[in-house]
Amino acid sequence: MESVDAGGEVRHWSAEVNGISLHVAEQGPAAGPAVLLLHGFPELWLSWRHQMAALAARGFRALAIDLRGYGDSSAPTDPAAYTILHLVGDAVALLDHLRIPKVFVVGHDLGAQVAWHLCLLRPDRVRAVVVLGVPYFPRAPRPATEIFAAFGDGFYITQFQEPGRAEKAFARYDVATVLKKFYSIELDSITAPPGVEIIDFLEASSSSPLPWMTDEELGQYAEKFQKSGFTGPLNYYRMMDTNWRLTAPWHGAKIMVPAKFIAGEKDTGFESFGTKRYVESGGLKSNVPDLEVAIIEGHHYLQQEQAERVNTEILSFLDKFSEN
Repeated sequence: MESVDAGGEVRHWSAEVNGISLHVAEQGPAAGPAVLLLHGFPELWLSWRHQMAALAARGFRALAIDLRGYGDSSAPTDPAAYTILHLVGDAVALLDHLRIPKVFVVGHDLGAQVAWHLCLLRPDRVRAVVVLGVPYFPRAPRPATEIFAAFGDGFYITQFQEPGRAEKAFARYDVATVLKKFYSIELDSITAPPGVEIIDFLEASSSSPLPWMTDEELGQYAEKFQKSGFTGPLNYYRMMDTNWRLTAPWHGAKIMVPAKFIAGEKDTGFESFGTKRYVESGGLKSNVPDLEVAIIEGHHYLQQEQAERVNTEILSFLDKFSEN
């Protein structure tokens, strides 16, 4: 595994928390201020390798987990085990396990949703949050699948809803190709034409390796997904409507934790669904009052593609709290 001089080796261990086994990759001094890193789809703790090294070198204790369903963490078969309450519960249980009263949180993509909801549900456990790619959206007036139905059957989240459908389509390719197809996305919309599965529509980058990932690193990802499969990760999407029902008590609630939102200007998700307008018009700040925003060059997998810039953005924000 990768290591850096100042931050030491990456240490791997598992914690039995919240009814599952959670794999943790740790780097930096155990006595340093803790930073919990939450990856997105379809990734692993490894997506934070550059940030872990930078945080460790600055004296932070970087804790990057494989979210449930991923990598070396437990992957329950029941889709109902992947609600936002389970995911936030995993994070809180890990903090309790480590006796960490308050933590810095960094989240990307689906891990961003977990990070925002950790702030929403347990603000007492979060010192500050940095979120990449996915802003906090207040709870919608109706369930996600009703809203996404407007995009048609080709929309990726719609295709992910039916148990087994995406898994069957993914299985037509080797795992590394499936991952590379997602990592290569530079589309305006992740929507396949009628009658086409999203994985068939996506094109893997012709550049090998990807500009921001070595073939060896892609192989590390592929090895873990080969073992654990895609059902756990896809179950996150299958719980979107359930999450909408579960979060009814927080309808209209704002996130009061100090926050920084970082987006890549060419990120498909940032450019679609009115996200860019929502962030730049002040909509996000109305829901997250203590907010900083940084729009930087890059696409969706920002912490790997623009590692040094993202490290600078994270560290400059966390430095404001280091005396506390």
